[in-house]
Parts: sequence; C-alpha cells; structure tokens
Amino acid sequence: MKNKDSKPIFKLWEVIVITLVSSLIMSFSTGYLVYTSNKTPKNTNSKELNELISSYNNIVNNYYDEIDQSALVDSAINGMLKYLGDPYTTYLNENNTNLLNDSLNGSYQGIGVEVTTNENKEIVIKKVFEDSPAERAGIMSEDIIIKIDDTDLTDKDHYDAVEIIKNNTNGNIKITVKRGEEIKEFTVNKATLYVPAIYKEIFNRNEKRVGYILIDKFSDTIYEQFDKELLSLEESNIDSLIIDLRNNTGGYLNEATNIAELFLQKGKLIYSLENKLSKEDTKDTTDEYRSYPIAVLINKGSASASEILASALKYSYNATLIGVKSYGKGKVQRTTTLTDGTMYKYTSAKWLTPKGNCIDEVGLEPDIEVNLSEEYIENPSFETDNQIQTAIYELTK
Repeated sequence: MKNKDSKPIFKLWEVIVITLVSSLIMSFSTGYLVYTSNKTPKNTNSKELNELISSYNNIVNNYYDEIDQSALVDSAINGMLKYLGDPYTTYLNENNTNLLNDSLNGSYQGIGVEVTTNENKEIVIKKVFEDSPAERAGIMSEDIIIKIDDTDLTDKDHYDAVEIIKNNTNGNIKITVKRGEEIKEFTVNKATLYVPAIYKEIFNRNEKRVGYILIDKFSDTIYEQFDKELLSLEESNIDSLIIDLRNNTGGYLNEATNIAELFLQKGKLIYSLENKLSKEDTKDTTDEYRSYPIAVLINKGSASASEILASALKYSYNATLIGVKSYGKGKVQRTTTLTDGTMYKYTSAKWLTPKGNCIDEVGLEPDIEVNLSEEYIENPSFETDNQIQTAIYELTK
C-alpha cells in the first residue's frame, strides 16, 4: 500500500456503512468484554428461590389489574442485577440487546459502500469496498445516488438510503446514480460482507517500512480481517508494526486471544481469568509467531479486549505501549438471552495480565507517555498525530 498523507480513519464507525451497526451500545457499557462459555449453569433449589416463585404466583393470581407476566419477570431479573451494584452487570431491553449484537456482529447483508450526505444534501458514495458487489457492478466513489429501486431520494439523506438497502428482501437492488452529467443505473446483488473494522497503512522512514493496523473493535470477524491485512503488510516487507487500539472499547475475548496468538510464541501467557472458585490461565497454543518490533497505541478509550491484547503484547512479546493510560476495565461479562429477545449480562470473572495483576479501575500505563498535540486536534492527519509519529520514530531509530 502506498504511503498516504491524507487524514487517517481513526473510528471506522463514524462513517455510515450500508448496515445498521451502531456505536450507541457504548451509552450503556463503556468498555465491554464478552466471554462465551459452554458451562451449564447449576440448578438451584433453595428456600429463597421458592419464595421468589411464590411471590410471583401471588402477584399474578391476586393483583387487581392485568399483568404482563413477561415484563414482570424482566423486572425481577433487572432488580437482581441492580442489587449486585456492578456497572457492567445490566439488563438490556430488546432494542439495546439488538444494538449489542449488531455492534459485535462482524458481517452484514449489504452491497459494500460507505455513504454520506454532502453540503448540497446529496447522498454521495464515499467509498466502494474492494471486491464488493458494488465494485463488481461498476459503482464508483463520488457517485451521487438519486434513486434506490423505485424510491426517489430527493429530500432524503444517507440514513434513509441505509434503511432502504437494509430492508430490501429480494437480494437484487437497483441503484441509480449521477456521475458527472451522466445518469447510470446498476443492479447490485446483496451479499454477506465483513463489517470493516480494520485500517492499514505503511510508513517509510530511515529506509525502513513500518506497518500500521488500526483495530476498531473486536467483532466476531476481526481475527479474519486482521490476519488478512497483516499478511498483506508482511508481503510488502515491513520491518516492524504499529497496532492502534486507541478508542477501541472491546468486544469478544476469543478474537483478542486469536490475534495475540499470531505474535506470541507457543506457551506464552496471554491472560488469566479469576473468579471466586478458581484461576485459569490462557496461553498461546499455536506454532505461529512473529519476532519483529511492535508498538501498541493506547489511550483512555482503550478498554477490555484492547487492554488484554495490549498487555499480552507488552509482557509476553516485549511490545512498546505508546500514548496515555488505558481505561482500566479488568472484568469479563457473560450474556444470557431471554425468550422475549431481551438479554442480561453479568460479570463472571476478572482478568489478569501476564504479570498477574488486575487493571480494573487502574488501566495500563504506557511505556512512553505521549498526549495528542493541539496541532493534531486542530488538523488531524498522520503527520500531525504525534503518537503515531513517536511510534514510527521508536521503531526506526
């Protein structure tokens, strides 16, 4: 990939993609780490549980007015979760459950474009993804969408365009665009695509090539995306690598683990999980590893799975952490989906770094502390990003 001077994409979800993946999940979970387990919960037959069932039956049978029994049970579950006093243990209504699932879903049904609304209130294709249905159909960036199927988009915005494409059920979408003075019509087939959560780059400095990969979130396809882009960078003969975890608030634990295993030697400790009964170590079990220098960028928005990957690379690979102290989310959640489509998540363990410490409410300290400069804030670019520039310097000096 060529070395660019353009503004980097630091949060891919800030651009509307043809899917409804939402970052609003962060409004009720700042930093999330989802852990899946095949363990079956132990049934409990206790006096307290019998009292709960008895209270439920009394209310349902004797309350003077009609009762939504499903809502009554949801309220009871919500009350139990609130009792625990843990900010990461919460009940999610159906809408928030869908937001959480969407935010972690690494694939979607779409056509593979990014869209936005320009200053003339036109819906513009900002980017066409490589090898996507849109690219194969001949759609290009800067095309102005004027109609989707039979819907005229005059007085509509890109959110409306997203909804129309999402709600198309026949699989074939007719897109009418304006390209210069020409009107062109394309038929595009919807397909299952990755939700883009990776951005890569190469920097040339002092006759060395520094690879750069930004991880937006740990969705359920992020390992496949990361592995593909890493191999692409290595085919370009990089000498070192920057992994950017800034503002990455977490996701699936196994995805962070799989990425760590790309770099660590077999047997190296990635993290430990500790609950009230036991402590379990997770070590690299693969034969694959790397040995080139790595710098990891972190900030106060780096949480959970980001901190696990950063700490594994720091302590078990000798990577250099650059930036500012991370968020400090040292707890792991499991989720349970109820029959009505709602969900609750609860903290099941705390995780420990390879050094054996828990960073909850503490965070990871960078090896080299660098605050973003005012120049970057006023004019964001790779060149003004002094955290990236510090990483490049450290890897090429």
